[in-house]
Amino acid sequence: MPPVETLNVSEDEDNMRLDRWFKTHYAGLPHSRLEKLLRTGQVRVDGGRAKASTRLSAGQSIRVPPLPDVPPPPGPKQTLSKADRDFLTDITLYEDDDLLILNKPPGIAVQGGSKTTRHIDRLLEGLGDSPDTRPRLVHRLDRDTSGVLVVAKRRAVAAKLGRAFQTRSVRKIYWGLTQGVPKPPQGKIEAALVKAATPAGERVRKARPGEQDRAQSAVTYYAVVDRAGQKVGFVSLKPVTGRQHQLRAHMSILGYPILGDEKYPSAAEWPEGIDKMLHLHARRICFPHPSGEGVVDVTAPLPSHMEKAFAAFGFALKDGEQDDIA
Repeated sequence: MPPVETLNVSEDEDNMRLDRWFKTHYAGLPHSRLEKLLRTGQVRVDGGRAKASTRLSAGQSIRVPPLPDVPPPPGPKQTLSKADRDFLTDITLYEDDDLLILNKPPGIAVQGGSKTTRHIDRLLEGLGDSPDTRPRLVHRLDRDTSGVLVVAKRRAVAAKLGRAFQTRSVRKIYWGLTQGVPKPPQGKIEAALVKAATPAGERVRKARPGEQDRAQSAVTYYAVVDRAGQKVGFVSLKPVTGRQHQLRAHMSILGYPILGDEKYPSAAEWPEGIDKMLHLHARRICFPHPSGEGVVDVTAPLPSHMEKAFAAFGFALKDGEQDDIA
């Protein structure tokens, strides 16, 4: 029989729930059994009883009773190949002791699914000594959306940035091309969204009367930067909230879908000589550094298919008033 263990909460585990701490250190322990250990006082925090929802503080001690039948957590999920390491290096825009900021190419998913085995989150697994120490995603981009993607190198940093995103102290700018030129040329789209099943798969749409209980508020500011006649608009988009497909759905609701959007398409004729890909790019992000010192402000260059479209339509690749995120 293994002995009783006393483990200390690390700095990276500060503010973690107790049940999540056990999931990290004893992945094979069922939640129901943990609840029984807590009820009977076999698990204690700093000598006192605790609940599964108890928030831990760095330096606290946790009494763990003998768990002979619980396997230890798995080791690293994978080792990165040289090609994968080179890929991450090539798309890195900024890096320090706390952060890794990438320029995600279009076509690669941020997280996996039933048919997706290669994605950004899987590559990040190979950068840590274990699943517990590897870098963590802070937010998401759609598979076909390119641009700035923020990654935290430690759990504590991810928690701080998560709070920053929730309190809307993170400023984001997207560049997109639209089918048609939005009217008026600038404005605010405030349309709550709901997820809905369609014959083509799950989509989001504008909430209808009576759906308030499951609707998510969503707010986007937009401005037309340039236009190619009345066929294509170059827009700057500033999301206030961060809902799934928010920008794509909002521009479709406005009547000017993002060029190349197969989920929220336009019936307009496709512009000649333009690649049939989504023309939406997370251009810039700005937020207080999680260390409390300074501000992170990162801009991502356009992907090749959008550079080609900008050149074809005569749109200037310059930063100006449309990039003001103060």
